[in-house]
Amino acid sequence: MINPSKNRGGISIIGVLFFGVLIVLLLSYLGISIKSVVESPEGQENINYIAGGVRNLWYDYLKEPAEYVWNDVIIGIVWENLLSAVGNLRNMNSTNLGNFSPEINY
Repeated sequence: MINPSKNRGGISIIGVLFFGVLIVLLLSYLGISIKSVVESPEGQENINYIAGGVRNLWYDYLKEPAEYVWNDVIIGIVWENLLSAVGNLRNMNSTNLGNFSPEINY
């Protein structure tokens, strides 16, 4: 069994935001303007290069598996069963949610 109080070394969203704020403050202290770096021709070229790489990664490798997971797993299995169970609850019919609960033998 996993102990939820045990720290597994991950970083939280708050930690990422705090780290981002620290980086911005450090750059400000060093006199580096993020706006001027981003608006410079070199900055725009780098941003366009990275955006093109991300686009290629999405369309070449990630789009098909993501669409499969979304359409066939999330919508096809989870969402349809959830809608069926909610409809059964609304109509006061029995649901099949009990089939998924663990069984305890005494």
